[in-house]
Amino acid sequence: MVPPEMTHPITACHVVAVPYPGRGHVNPMMNLCKLLINSKPDLLITFVITEEWLGLIGSEEKPPSIRFETIPNVLPSELARAADMMSFVGATQTKMAEPLERLLDRLEAPADFIIADTFLNWAVEVGNRRNIPVASLWPMPASVFSVFYHFDLLVRNGHYPFDVSERGEERVDYIPGIPSIRLADIPSIAHMNDQRLLRLVLQIFPNVSKAQYLLFTSIYELEPQVIEALKQEFSFPVYTFGPTIPYFNLEKVTSFSTNIQNDDHYFEWLHSQPRSSVLYISLGSFLSTSNAQMDEIADGLCESGVRFLWVARGEAERLQEKCGDAGKVVRWCEQLKVLGHSSISGFWTHCGWNSTMEVIFAGVPIIAFPLKMDQMTIRKHIVEDWKIGWDAKKGVEDGDLLRSGEISKLIKKFMDFENVERKEMVRRAKELQKATIEAISDGGSSKMNLNSFLIDITSFRSKSTLLG
Repeated sequence: MVPPEMTHPITACHVVAVPYPGRGHVNPMMNLCKLLINSKPDLLITFVITEEWLGLIGSEEKPPSIRFETIPNVLPSELARAADMMSFVGATQTKMAEPLERLLDRLEAPADFIIADTFLNWAVEVGNRRNIPVASLWPMPASVFSVFYHFDLLVRNGHYPFDVSERGEERVDYIPGIPSIRLADIPSIAHMNDQRLLRLVLQIFPNVSKAQYLLFTSIYELEPQVIEALKQEFSFPVYTFGPTIPYFNLEKVTSFSTNIQNDDHYFEWLHSQPRSSVLYISLGSFLSTSNAQMDEIADGLCESGVRFLWVARGEAERLQEKCGDAGKVVRWCEQLKVLGHSSISGFWTHCGWNSTMEVIFAGVPIIAFPLKMDQMTIRKHIVEDWKIGWDAKKGVEDGDLLRSGEISKLIKKFMDFENVERKEMVRRAKELQKATIEAISDGGSSKMNLNSFLIDITSFRSKSTLLG
């Protein structure tokens, strides 16, 4: 039963949004929903998450016309998914469809439209059976989608299977929309010893062509060639909405003045630092970095003498003690707000897609430190295509540690404002920042796509009303 305060007159459309239960999927889906509501407040959006995710995000701020509904967890502890990715992905394919169908049956207002994560390929079948249009949302680079969608080309051309240690530098140039890419830059599940996860992921893509829309959280200007190539693949609209990050909540903090009330302690520290003097470090919230590598990073940071703000989750206290007064180590921060702070001069990142979108929006250069999955491809874009960052792992063999001495040298060079390479990175970062802001402004690619998609959504509502 929906509480009385959560009921709304529906004048446009009822959208059901179903993200894959992972932080890198839930966040962009929620941000897309907020963008839709910001542009058309009379939408009603039911955001479907597992019970565990309701506990994680249920108290976060959202518009009243976005309401949560839950389905059971796919595993007893979803937060352990990194330890057994195969079981978790498999469970999302087999244990979510039936609870969603039951939810659709009991909704007070029937669903007019479904937006579902591409990884939940069964959602397309659910929508088609019920005559509800489905938009498939891909929350990673369009290039990664193209690699998986055309994976048969790697097989036919003899580039799969491959040993990345032996053939990683080989380049392929036949994947539509991707001029050239090293085998080492293809998402890492393609060259894991255990190929079961890859086979499971590849099963997702045949259903995409049965959807009515394909949506990307990328920015058209970042990946124009691959987006255009994918538009030729499908008979339905392909839209980019990026960056699907919470930039719409930044108005009240853009000045970052030192008199902001109730600021978190790390902002007090940032306010006290000189302009463009701090390196921000975050290696994500899902895949883990070994304690040994974290210690090497800590030692390298201290040796470099550079100021830093480091998000280290459960290791924050230990690493703060190890680093002393050399920098600030915290468990969590408001990343987008931090990246826009005047004291921040660069971002050492694991190359997660949401983090990459945020740093491009902020316009600062990057130290790329990918761990797994699509992060390898994103590093390639950052370093080779967009030229807004350096590869911290260049020359480091897979499985080896990046040592503190190399880290110190890299950071010193990266934070040297007289360095010609850094100056060029900063220039390119500002160019992409400008392109991103233009994309989300009136007349920009993302804004126009959002408006077109809203027209499409509400037209389905109008047609179903007339038919009813």
